[in-house]
Amino acid sequence: MNRTTLITCLLLATGGTAFAQATPATSAQRDVNQAQRIEQGLKSGELTTREAAQLQHQEAHIDRMQANALKDGTVTAGEKAKLNAAQNKASRNIHAQKHDAQTGNPNSASSKRMQADVQRSINQEKRIQSGMQSGELTNREAARLERGQARATHAQAVAGRDGHVGATEQAGVRHVQNHQSRRIYRQKHDAQTKH
Repeated sequence: MNRTTLITCLLLATGGTAFAQATPATSAQRDVNQAQRIEQGLKSGELTTREAAQLQHQEAHIDRMQANALKDGTVTAGEKAKLNAAQNKASRNIHAQKHDAQTGNPNSASSKRMQADVQRSINQEKRIQSGMQSGELTNREAARLERGQARATHAQAVAGRDGHVGATEQAGVRHVQNHQSRRIYRQKHDAQTKH
């Protein structure tokens, strides 16, 4: 048996397991990357608060899709394709919004609040991703946490949809993020581990 045939057989034999394990981590990394692009756009003024809120609304939808895909413990090829398509569309939208004629004021209080909220989402997505990679989180636990991320990201989208994030709105977002942070900690430190 030549080397190419052997590699092909090994990939086919282990493909389902490797696919199910790699997909959640890859998807989580894309969440982090896209949130970082949104935050960078806010900091550079390429994105207005309203544009960032619209993009966060789309990211919340992707988080819900991830939660639904992971809730049974595995991600099918169809679910992976749908997630990939949604993330590709979000990536194109981030690029389009960052390169349109609208500019934001990165030093405004509203933009600073949105920047802080997006940065916190990045940190929490990284915690989920590291838990998935280390085995501290099962896919089902990750699904519940992604649903929580969807709520937190949706709260950011609602807060900024009018183009302004006030102190009271940010307090509401932080309340949701604090709850999510505690859930991540509890899920990573419970007795369940990924096999």
